[in-house]
Amino acid sequence: MKRRPLPAAAALVATAALLLTACGSGKDSSKADDKIAGADTGGSTPSVSPSTSQGSIKGPDIALPEDVKETFEGWKTGDATKDAILADAGRAQTAVTYAVTQGDPDSPALSFYQAGTALAGSQDWVKEIVDAGLTFYGSVRYYAPNIRVFDSKSAGVSYCADESKAFNKDRKTNKVDKTPVTDDSYVLYSTRLEKNSEGVWQTTKLESDRGNKTCLQ
Repeated sequence: MKRRPLPAAAALVATAALLLTACGSGKDSSKADDKIAGADTGGSTPSVSPSTSQGSIKGPDIALPEDVKETFEGWKTGDATKDAILADAGRAQTAVTYAVTQGDPDSPALSFYQAGTALAGSQDWVKEIVDAGLTFYGSVRYYAPNIRVFDSKSAGVSYCADESKAFNKDRKTNKVDKTPVTDDSYVLYSTRLEKNSEGVWQTTKLESDRGNKTCLQ
């Protein structure tokens, strides 16, 4: 699978510092021929249903195809607020992958879990992937989350992604493009989330840095 890189001028150290402060900002850039991810919550911690947000809030269905999976490691802190934020941060990732697999840049799942520049960037990126005749295959592991809660309605989250087992797949022929594993298979994401009137922690800003040493394993 292929995922969006940052613009060449962006520096992750500055990005992480901005997004993990109360006045953070940033926009994710997207290309159809760059590394991406899959989707389903799980990994070494208990899984969280992607179709339900906090409490009784019912989110859109974002169940992925059987050949596309995500796992979220260390996504539980034991703190109710932080866990709710992390859960919705994960669902925002899954919503993007779901939109690609459905071939729908205007998927309701995107606008449910994302807003602002993050939503606009994700919609553009999904459209590029779909227009290129591609979808996703494989699995992505999200790990090493770092969260800061600024106040009752805003927070910052950074985390790593291992995309070494994720690939692009031709939507018509189902041919999988299995690219070799390199440092670029590992990505550091920095995001800002804001709690909306419905109680959903929407990702409003997103930056990524492929090959960042923090995430190399």
